[in-house]
Formats: sequence, C-alpha cells, structure tokens
Amino acid sequence: MPDLAELIAPGRTAVLTQECQKGVLGEHAVFPRLADAARAFAIPNMTRLVRGARASSVPVVHCIAARRADLAGYNANARIFGAARKSGVSLEPGTPATEVIDEIGVAGTDITCVRMHGIGPFWGTELDPILRNLGVRTVIAVGVSVNVGITNLVMDAVNASYSVVLPRDAVCGIPADYADAVLDNTLSLLAMLTTTDEILQVWS
Repeated sequence: MPDLAELIAPGRTAVLTQECQKGVLGEHAVFPRLADAARAFAIPNMTRLVRGARASSVPVVHCIAARRADLAGYNANARIFGAARKSGVSLEPGTPATEVIDEIGVAGTDITCVRMHGIGPFWGTELDPILRNLGVRTVIAVGVSVNVGITNLVMDAVNASYSVVLPRDAVCGIPADYADAVLDNTLSLLAMLTTTDEILQVWS
C-alpha cells in the first residue's frame, strides 16, 4: 500500500460523510443508541476532519439516506429496514431529517448525494460518476455505522477500484467492542485504518 500522505493527497481524494444527517445522528434519530454513541467521540472528529478537508481543497460529499413518506420503492427485504420503519422517524427528502447535522454543516463547495434505497451510498446512485469526474482515487469515509453502512461503503468503494482510508475515531458502531472487532478484523483488510489527527497532520 502507498503511504498515507500519498493516498490522501489533495487532487485525488474526497471525504465521504455517511448518513451524517439529523434523522440518523440528531436528537430524533432512527437508532438513538447509535446517535448517542456517535456524539461521544465520532461527531467531533468527523467535524474536524471535514473542516480540514475544506481548508485543503479536498472535496466533501455528503451521502444521505432518504425515503418517501409512503415508503414507495423503499426496501422491505431485511430486518434493518423494518426497524427503521418502526422508529417512526421520517427521512422524507426536503425534511430536517435529511439535512446534514449542524456540527458538520454544508459548505458551498460540498456535494450532496441522496439515496432512496439500500444500505450504502454507491449502488444505484450518482456517487461513483461524481467521484470519477472529480478525479478522485481515494475516499476517506466518516460516519455511521460500522455495523452496516460504513462496511458496505468500504466494500463497494474497493469493488469500484477506489482506495479507502478509514479514520477509526470518526466512524461509529454499536456496541463499541463489536465495532472495534469489525475494524480490526475485516475493514483493516480493505482500507487503511488511521486517525483524524494523522490525516490532519498530513494536510497541514
């Protein structure tokens, strides 16, 4: 593998925020335990990293999950989708639940990519052509969750021939020991594990 500085050089890199939206990480979240865990450490690091990316002219792409109010076209083929429906949280496009959390915000240079189905941001969305048109070869993934969404993002990115960098303190899963096990035993085989500070040091 190339070293970190080579992998995340501006001009070839983008930061992807995965479901860093108010309906997932806000006060009224689909999965409250996950949101509470993310607030403890991950959200502050996501925020620092996104700000560092903007200051270094590294594109930031917000990957947002949404679904229609009537759930037309929304998945019903896995337990996670049923749990999301039972939560009572609406992820209807244009509502606050699909807005990026205030800590991170959306800058004028950021790009937003919305998906209406599935568990990851690559399949069936415009994310891949957006990244290729930006000249991106490496993605830095932040957000939630290591249980499902982040893991799916990493695997789809690798299948699409991107290099992946994963700051382990800017992602979150529950319970914490399970998330650490997935990072150490699965995602470490697919992505370069690092920290927010190490990335920011490179960009500084």
